Amino acid sequence: MATKKQVKRTAWDTVQLARNPGRPNVAEYISMMCEDFVELHGDRLFGDDRALIGGFATISGVKVMVMGHRKGRTVEENVESNFGMASPDGYRKAMRLMRIAEKFGLPVVTFIDTPGAYPGADAEARGQAEAIAHNLEFMSTLRTPIVVVVIGEGGSGGALGIAVGDKILMLQNAVYSVISPEGCASILWRDGSKAPVAAEALKITAESLKKLGVIDEIVPEPAQGAHTDPKATAAAVKKAVLAALKELKRLSADELVAKRYDKFCAMGRYFEVKGK
Repeated sequence: MATKKQVKRTAWDTVQLARNPGRPNVAEYISMMCEDFVELHGDRLFGDDRALIGGFATISGVKVMVMGHRKGRTVEENVESNFGMASPDGYRKAMRLMRIAEKFGLPVVTFIDTPGAYPGADAEARGQAEAIAHNLEFMSTLRTPIVVVVIGEGGSGGALGIAVGDKILMLQNAVYSVISPEGCASILWRDGSKAPVAAEALKITAESLKKLGVIDEIVPEPAQGAHTDPKATAAAVKKAVLAALKELKRLSADELVAKRYDKFCAMGRYFEVKGK
């Protein structure tokens, strides 16, 4: 059973839990949370990126457009889904689905679980940075509610490409960061072994991000991780998503867009204290 009890862990311990291969993936959350799911395919420009899936779904009678980064269970599934690292086709597919959601007045629910966007030459050639940037701009003005759930790794622009939302929820043992601890350590110290130090400095845990105002709510999970009780974790996520949708439903489209804009503009503000 999911619990709100906090287990004292280092940031690096949390990174290991977030990356646990047994942790529930987006397909499993959809299966456990939704009464139905009709997957939609392709970006109508290049292809169907299997690293990002989405489609129509119903959560306790509430019709939504759901999408998320897809990691596999087997080697074959991980190769097919590129280990959850989406290409431009995936982000453009996500935008296409969000356009449909806006057209039919459906709220959008996204699940974040990726080490980052795919950095390969073919992805860069097809406009990886442009695709993510276009999504950020598009989501900031989408006239329907957006609820984001960080369920595992939230890596850099690859995560943010479907994470501009009205409510940002995060599982207790997930991580969300501008760069991986290993990447940060290799840049700052040229030493990957300092990843645990980087993890602490990056403030990537749910508790740290809640204090910083980057996320809105921490969703509890079993003390030893979501993989030890996937059904209880999914039930906690479902409850939090439905509560967020109920709250956002009260707002007009204009209010949603205005509050979303203010929310993201407020991130990163700081105050100087003279003499310090």
